[in-house]
Amino acid sequence: MVAAADAAPAGLEADVAGEAIAGDATSGAEPAEVPAGARPLDFIRKQVIADGETGAFGGRVQTRFPPEPNGYLHIGHAKSICLNFGVAAEAGGVCRLRFDDTNPAAENAAYAAGIAEDIAWLGFEPGAPAHASDYFEQLYCWAEQLVRQGLAYVDDQDAAAISANRGDFTTPGVDSPWRDRSPQENLALLAEMRAGRFGDGEKVLRARIDMSHPNMLMRDPVMYRIRHVPHFRTGTQWCIYPTYDWAHGQSDAIEGVTHSLCTLEFEPNRQLYDWYLEHLPLPGDRPRQTEFARLNLTHTVMSKRALGALVDGGLVDGWDDPRLPTLRGLRRRGYPPEAIRAFCAHIGVARLNGTHEVELLESFVRTHHNRFAQRRMAVLRPLEVVIQNWPVGHTEYRRAVNNPEDASAGERQVPFSGRLWIERDDFMIDPPRKFYRLAPGREVRLRASYFLRCDDVETDAGGEAVRLHCSYDPATGGGHAPDGRKVRATVHWVSAEHARDAAVALYDRLFSDPAPGADGRDPLESYNPASRELIAAAKVEPALLDTPPGAVVQFERLGYFARDTAAGAAPLFHRTVGLRDEWANIRRRRGGGA
Repeated sequence: MVAAADAAPAGLEADVAGEAIAGDATSGAEPAEVPAGARPLDFIRKQVIADGETGAFGGRVQTRFPPEPNGYLHIGHAKSICLNFGVAAEAGGVCRLRFDDTNPAAENAAYAAGIAEDIAWLGFEPGAPAHASDYFEQLYCWAEQLVRQGLAYVDDQDAAAISANRGDFTTPGVDSPWRDRSPQENLALLAEMRAGRFGDGEKVLRARIDMSHPNMLMRDPVMYRIRHVPHFRTGTQWCIYPTYDWAHGQSDAIEGVTHSLCTLEFEPNRQLYDWYLEHLPLPGDRPRQTEFARLNLTHTVMSKRALGALVDGGLVDGWDDPRLPTLRGLRRRGYPPEAIRAFCAHIGVARLNGTHEVELLESFVRTHHNRFAQRRMAVLRPLEVVIQNWPVGHTEYRRAVNNPEDASAGERQVPFSGRLWIERDDFMIDPPRKFYRLAPGREVRLRASYFLRCDDVETDAGGEAVRLHCSYDPATGGGHAPDGRKVRATVHWVSAEHARDAAVALYDRLFSDPAPGADGRDPLESYNPASRELIAAAKVEPALLDTPPGAVVQFERLGYFARDTAAGAAPLFHRTVGLRDEWANIRRRRGGGA
């Protein structure tokens, strides 16, 4: 079971300030996106500015975001999206979405459409996307040109033999027995490959570079492989498909990309990227590849393969499961795009990979929702309260502020009656020291309402409280006692006569290990089977059911919750983040560093 750590934050126990209870404090993180002009320039932006000053690329700036449509985007992609679209916009240039759709067995139109939707949700205009498959004919013509120059050849070795003969970092590779085929023979075989006269894996086209090159990627890399698999765009028109390295740089050049921004794992590919471009008659300037650090988060996996294993293995409920770091999962959980963009701007662009605490991302989400989310009351684990001196059958309506951070949000009327639900964690029969909430003979303040004293407790056979008999002070409706007496805690409540049922999902880390998959381990080894707890029938105030699908509200004292977009017998709310600012605690332990 997931521990409900945020159900009653420790800070509530020391509250003596009336209605200003914990849960409305900001996290201390940057509350909104930092304007581009106010940010220190990273090394990529400095380079773009320098290129403009020297007139490189004719003063143009064009970037691209080139995902493969074999899955949905995750938070790591958000950093690249913000960088590519942001750099282009700041320089008055253009960023295009291009799908690197060169592996038909893993790609489909649904992924492509979902990726475009996620980019638009994040706040960028993807426009009409381009596809590597748009350039298949041009790539093939250029491949023929390399063959004619003796710079590419058809190899009959299978994948295992090619890998074995490539050597390693201390041993040079071994030339293929077919490396010295004539250009005429290679052209004929390449044409037969395209015509479908060979089976999968029978032949490949390789660049003829150097089997002793210190960069393993330069040891006669594969350019085309045979795949008798229909493509989601080109159907059965092609049965040979370009590799990533053969398609990527050339697609950049065809589109007029100036700055090809990639994450650091593609740094070794840059030499091959440049080699291909150097040997082709390009339509314009040669694009330049620059690498930057990818985004890594604690307790999070960014590998599409690992995420796919979670989905395919039924360990999560699909690509939009709120526990996943996919953009559609984060959206369903209630992460606002503004907070994700602000987080990406805050962490900046570095040359070396590092890992950020997921709590930092959560602090941006919390700060955003603290400013904009409506407040509502909900009781997740209800304990019944009967107010013995309340007028029988009477209902009163209490005024409650919708958002103390936004006066324009106004107030709402919350029904109050003689029978209430309070949170079970807000009562103890035999409380320990420093527990200031409700206990026998003790008085607390009800949120936006009266002082309440517990007079008697009904218990079950195990000694657990099942019903509290209480009394209220009619003179304390303004939240204070006329005689000046103080209470040490404020608790929230829901009128039992007016309560509605709602399902609530609470979440813990999907991976218990802060670095899942480190040291070559399977990341699924640290999968947390208790990462979700579903409460089937929480008790909520009536106004909560007016929350639109996808909107986020604060359950007072409990956290921020997003209403699910799917229809159900009872509305479902996902806990987005709790109220406790864990990132602030991490910063304090580090001495205040960001």
